[in-house]
Amino acid sequence: METESTKTLTFKWEIDNFSNRNGLIESDIFSSGGCEWCLEVYPKGNYVDDHLALFLSVAKPGSLLPGWRRRATYHFVLLNQSGKVLARTAEERRSFSAEVSCWGYQRMLPLSKLQEEGSLKNNKLTIQVYINLVEVIHEGKSTENEMVAVSGFHVLNTQVISVSKIFAQHPDVAVGIRSDIKEVKTAYMNILLGLIETLGKPPQSLSETEINNADSDLRELTEAGFKLDWLKSKLEEVSLERKKAVSFYSCRFIDFLIRRFFLSCFLISKH
Repeated sequence: METESTKTLTFKWEIDNFSNRNGLIESDIFSSGGCEWCLEVYPKGNYVDDHLALFLSVAKPGSLLPGWRRRATYHFVLLNQSGKVLARTAEERRSFSAEVSCWGYQRMLPLSKLQEEGSLKNNKLTIQVYINLVEVIHEGKSTENEMVAVSGFHVLNTQVISVSKIFAQHPDVAVGIRSDIKEVKTAYMNILLGLIETLGKPPQSLSETEINNADSDLRELTEAGFKLDWLKSKLEEVSLERKKAVSFYSCRFIDFLIRRFFLSCFLISKH
C-alpha cells in the first residue's frame, strides 16, 4: 500500500498566522507534470461556515487553448507545525477543464478541530498536495478576449476560472434558466459574477446603493431561473453586518460630536 512516504510530494505550503486569516488565500503557482497549478484555501469556510475549504486549481486557465483538459489523481494532507496530521483525504481522480478548473472540498476540516488546544502550534498550518498527472489534452496559450463555452455559457477567457468555480461548487445553479439565447445567458453570467464580487467585499465598505443593486440583481437572476439560495443567504449576512458597522460608526460619530460640544462649552466658559 502506498503512503505519503512512498509518493513524491508535489507541493508544500506553509501558512503563518492562519487563524487570523479571512477570505480566500491562494498559494504560489507550482508545476507538476509540466502543468501549472495552485492551491486555494478558505480559512473560515466557503459557503459552509463551520469548515475549512480547500481546492486544487489549474493556474491561469484563461490563458490555455479552448478544449484543454487534464486528468489527474491527487490528495491533500494537513499538518500543524509539529508535523501532526490534522486531516488526510483519500486519493481522488478528477478531470480538469475550462468547465471545471478546480476540485476540492467544501468541508475539508471542521473549524472546531483547528480551535482545539494544541492543534495549531504557533498558529501555522501546513498543506501538502500529492498530484499524479494521468493525461493532458490541448495545453497551450490563448488570448484573453477569446470567448469560451463553460457549462453552456459563453464567457471571456479571463472569466473562465470564476465561472468554473461557480459550477464546481453549485452544479445546479443554472439548471432552471429559461433562456437559450447565447447573448442573454452571457449577460446573466456577467451579472452573477458582478454580484459575487460585490458580496465578497468587506460589508462596511459597501454603500446602501450597492446593497440595493445587489438585491435587485439577485431578484432578476432568480426570476430568470438561477438557483441562488446560497447567494441570498450571503446577501442577508452582508446586509446585517453592514448595518451593524454603520450603527457602530454612527454612535462613535455622535459621541465625538457630544464631546466636541462640551469641550466648546468649556472653552467658552473660560473666556
